[in-house]
Amino acid sequence: MQRDLFDNNTASTPPPASSVQERLAHLRDRIRHHDYLYYVKDRPEISDGEYDRLFRELVELEQAYPHLVTVDSPTQRVGAPPLDELGKVPHERPMLSLDSLVDPQAVLAFDQRMKRELERDHIGYTVEPKFDGLSVELVYEQGIFVRGSTRGDGMTGEDVTVNLRTIKSLPLHLQLGSRPPDHVAVRGEVYMRLDDFHALNRRIMERGDDAFANPRNAAAGSLRQLDSRVTADRPLVVTCYEIMATDGTPPPSHWDELDWLASWGLPIPHLRTRCDTIEDVMVFHRDTEQLRDTLPYEIDGIVVKLDRRSWQDQLGMKSRSPRWAIAYKFAPRKEITKVHKIMVSVGRTGTLTPLALLNPVEVGGVTISRATLHNADEVARKDIRDGDTVKVERAGDVIPAIVERVPVPGEARSAPFAMPDRCPVCGSAVAREGAYVYCTGQTVCPAQLKGAIEHFASKSALNIDGLGKKTVGQLVDHGLVRDLADLYQLNWEQILGLEGFAERSATLLLDAIGQSKHVSLERFLLGLGIRQVGQHIATVLAKEFGSLDAIMSADHERLQAVKEIGPEISASLVSYFQEPSNRRVIERLREFGVSIAATSAASDGGSQPFTGKTFVFTGGLEGMSRDEAKSLVERLGATVSSSVSKRTSYVVAGADPGSKLDQARKLGVPVLNKDEFLALVGGRAG
Repeated sequence: MQRDLFDNNTASTPPPASSVQERLAHLRDRIRHHDYLYYVKDRPEISDGEYDRLFRELVELEQAYPHLVTVDSPTQRVGAPPLDELGKVPHERPMLSLDSLVDPQAVLAFDQRMKRELERDHIGYTVEPKFDGLSVELVYEQGIFVRGSTRGDGMTGEDVTVNLRTIKSLPLHLQLGSRPPDHVAVRGEVYMRLDDFHALNRRIMERGDDAFANPRNAAAGSLRQLDSRVTADRPLVVTCYEIMATDGTPPPSHWDELDWLASWGLPIPHLRTRCDTIEDVMVFHRDTEQLRDTLPYEIDGIVVKLDRRSWQDQLGMKSRSPRWAIAYKFAPRKEITKVHKIMVSVGRTGTLTPLALLNPVEVGGVTISRATLHNADEVARKDIRDGDTVKVERAGDVIPAIVERVPVPGEARSAPFAMPDRCPVCGSAVAREGAYVYCTGQTVCPAQLKGAIEHFASKSALNIDGLGKKTVGQLVDHGLVRDLADLYQLNWEQILGLEGFAERSATLLLDAIGQSKHVSLERFLLGLGIRQVGQHIATVLAKEFGSLDAIMSADHERLQAVKEIGPEISASLVSYFQEPSNRRVIERLREFGVSIAATSAASDGGSQPFTGKTFVFTGGLEGMSRDEAKSLVERLGATVSSSVSKRTSYVVAGADPGSKLDQARKLGVPVLNKDEFLALVGGRAG
């Protein structure tokens, strides 16, 4: 092999290490250059055959010298072994959303507000397409891609680094000749081109699987795969449009910001322009809307940003969006079709949603055969029935929805739609919460079962280590678990038969299930997944009633006598425990050895030394999760708050504390480190 790669050497005399490293560096630089020309600039300089020869040589050389493989090598895009779950990553700066406007008058009002707040007669904008994809944060250190995450809740996202590495338009190594900063975090959008999306759907349907509804869903589902080898097989692309954080001096304008990103080798929006006036923005919006059907990717509007960054900084942010930017959306596409039938689907959380099955119709290049009707009130308000002629739109150009019924003279109509009184999947009774109807058979409903088991096994509930999403899916799909109680009938041979399990991992999972049989009342209540009953309410109920039987027998009046329990929570509790299938599962859990520890009532002052105290936690506590710390002080009578005030009794500060620590010091609130906290609670952590 070496003789082929280095003609001056023989098989018995390998080339010197310096020569190998130089050749590897040369190959990587050439391949990165041609990747950039092909995937970013759409301007290839060499043939596919020549590119394949270079890549093959790099692969063979790295196989011969595996210790010289680098994380940013072009060969490191093929994917990695599957993950058990996607980890969480805090963003370097909040990833905010944009205020969406459709009415031109609202856009003009935005411009007037900018001028008024900046006290300027003339301001300029940069405008670019609003891609219909998944927002991501990309972090580079010393020019090398080191981390990537989804937007998540805006503050914390899912770590999808290994999946992002498989996207060929994303450079793993910035172009160092342009002198990028040592550290930079960039925001971009991952999406799928329309031709690639249709080709992917054809492959999926040929395998007999369900096709993706639209390119956005396909991109999101592909990027959040636990197995990055699946992502590598999906035709994802990325476009970058914002410097989120950097240790260098930021550019003076958004236009310059995009130029900087391009100079580093990152793909940026090609369809962009500078606008001196809001009237120019309106023209760009009109022209782009006319072009949208000719573009190779989906867009649902344009993004309008104040160009000058110093003015952006002056205007600042709202809680969820910047004040200096908007999404100027296109009008939704609409078409006429007929409702074949209204059916009811049951979601993962048990919500029953009316769904209209339609005669297929093409809306904006996508064939629509079903559309959401949201809830029973919405169906009644629009008076949609089986057989009606309706107007359909892609709301936000993503989710198909029925806009209205189109009256047809002489058309005979069917009976008005009514929601079922039993779950169409499991037959359990349904209950109503505001405008929504939900199935009360949470632990036995197949439509909810996987989510119910994952929640039951989570760290905050019964804490069954090793019972992650993939394992739960296999247990349910193989028919080994049909309700929560079935977990405690699993045997070693059944678990060993699951994909990814060997003797040790099967034994560890069985041990974890066995250890979960002894559980506190509040954790068990939380694990049942009762609507409206989160960690705090579970603790309140446990303190007040002391035993599960007391809670199960409580009526509306008794429940609402408890502070913090209102009509909605009491209704949810009563309907859950009145459902015979739920009671049967609880009985079986007890039969299989699940022991639910009683809790001393709140009136027992001896066991509630922190009654009236309020704790706030910030940062990580080594060896103890945030949920465990909260549960500990709540069992001792304290209240846990998410914000610091003068009434806060203690702030517990762990590693990497946030702004709550500064607020505590400003207000003079006592601050405890981990050791001081454990000393205060008297060693009760065990």
